[in-house]
Amino acid sequence: MLHIVNRSPFERNSLETCLRMVQPGSSILLIEDGVIAATRGTPFADRLAEFHDRVPVYALGPDLDARGLRDRAAAGIRIVDYGGFVDLVTENHTVQSWL
Repeated sequence: MLHIVNRSPFERNSLETCLRMVQPGSSILLIEDGVIAATRGTPFADRLAEFHDRVPVYALGPDLDARGLRDRAAAGIRIVDYGGFVDLVTENHTVQSWL
C-alpha cells in the first residue's frame, strides 16, 4: 500500500495517523506541505527515521523545491520527481491518502 500524506505535521495529525497504520511492505510518500516532515532537525524527520528499515519514505522533489527545502531533506528520505510519483502509484495495489 502507498500512503500519501499531503498536510504539514505542524498543522494536522495525518502523518502520525499514517505511521500508526503503516505495515511492512508499504511505502510512504510526502507531497505538498507533507514534505515539511522530511526536513532534518524536526521531530517528524526523527519519527520517520524510525520507519526507514521497515518502509521506504519518499518526498516529492518539486514540492520540496517549491518550499525551499530540498537541501534540508533528512537522511534516508528518497526524493522522487513526478515520474517517480506515478511509478509508486502503479507499483502499489492500493493507495491511501491521509488528509
